Amino acid sequence: MKRGILRKTGILFAVAFVTGVAVNAQTAGTNAVLKLTLDDALNIALSDNPTIKVAEQQIEVKKISKDEAWQTLLPSADFSGTVQYTLLAALMKLNGMEFKMGQDNTSTWNGQIQISMPIFAPTVYATMNMTKTDLINAIEQSRSSKLDLVNQVTKAYYQVILAQDSYDVLCKSLEQAQKNFDVVKSLYELGGTSEYDKISAEVQLRSLNPTVIQARNAVSLAKLQLMVLMGVDPETEIVVEGSLEDYEDLLYGEALQAGGYSLANNTNMRQLKLNETMLNQTLHMQKMNFLPTLSLAGTYSFQSLYNDNWNVFDYTWAKSSSIVLSLSVPIFRIGNFTKLRSTRLQISQLNENIGYTEKQLNMQVRSYVDNMKASAEQVASNHEAIEQAEKGREIASKRYEIGKGTILELNNSEVSLTQAKLTYSQSIYNYLAAKADLDKVLGNEEKLQVKK
Repeated sequence: MKRGILRKTGILFAVAFVTGVAVNAQTAGTNAVLKLTLDDALNIALSDNPTIKVAEQQIEVKKISKDEAWQTLLPSADFSGTVQYTLLAALMKLNGMEFKMGQDNTSTWNGQIQISMPIFAPTVYATMNMTKTDLINAIEQSRSSKLDLVNQVTKAYYQVILAQDSYDVLCKSLEQAQKNFDVVKSLYELGGTSEYDKISAEVQLRSLNPTVIQARNAVSLAKLQLMVLMGVDPETEIVVEGSLEDYEDLLYGEALQAGGYSLANNTNMRQLKLNETMLNQTLHMQKMNFLPTLSLAGTYSFQSLYNDNWNVFDYTWAKSSSIVLSLSVPIFRIGNFTKLRSTRLQISQLNENIGYTEKQLNMQVRSYVDNMKASAEQVASNHEAIEQAEKGREIASKRYEIGKGTILELNNSEVSLTQAKLTYSQSIYNYLAAKADLDKVLGNEEKLQVKK
């Protein structure tokens, strides 16, 4: 009896524990919901995306390289020392005489401290200029990564809204199809319509179910893509509020500003120009190889010979010091001329590439602007199409209810309305996507800064 009571008590505790865990899990899941605006998504991406972090670290690497370049001009100090223990000194014979080259079982100690520094090193000066440009190029590459990320996150954010709008449209279409089926079914049961109409309405209803499921999956995939770009844990639940319709009023004013765009801030052009600068600096550095270099070195030496014990404090040390001024003048190195020729060819190739890239970018700008104009016109037309389709569906529904319309008219009116709404949302998305691509090409920095 007691065992039965204990067993039941244990089961109750287990149920209570599992229930508590489930409640806590639901609470944790609720707390993990992340509501996002476009600015929120961009701020998180610019702060947490691994690509941006790597680009920032690359800038630090280039800063260190820049410091290493000018530090070459600072004095350097070196110490070297040797200890030689002679077991058996060499015996030298000359003109019948013998000379011992040292003493057996003795040690010889040598030490030297040398301080040197360049006085005139033209290649070092040229390298310093190159590292400055290389740092600027790394900063521009980081900016390019940010522009690319902003473009991807912006379009992914709009893609989520598009998927949500499409899902809402299809859900409403499914709901309306269910209402139409209920009406047709009621009329069929009263003998007011044919079985064919009932079957057609049911087919229309069932055919929408797979489409709604696909749209729901599209929303999940769009959110997952956005979270990956943001660097957020894919298990996080995000909520993107709003609709593409909210952006309709903005696109007309922006579309009217088409024209007069400049590629001055385009990151590709900037990087090509920086590469051109670096090649010119490389050419200048190679020319510096024909100039002499001058360096100064000071040496302090000390040595102790033929010591028969290991007490260094009793040794007799011989000391010396010197200052050396070294001049190196290059006379002939065929490799220097080959390097100059190669660099000049690279500069010529880069100039051709700059001109071609500029033409390509201008073509892209024109294409994006044309797409924005076309999308803006389509939005206005599609908005009117929705109003007409809603009116047509209402008329078809009333005609069918009074027996003057057919089920085909009713189904076609619903399909036309659904298509009009989907096309309307797609046209707004096309405009916003083209605007995001245009901002990327023009190097718009408005959204690059993380807002606190």
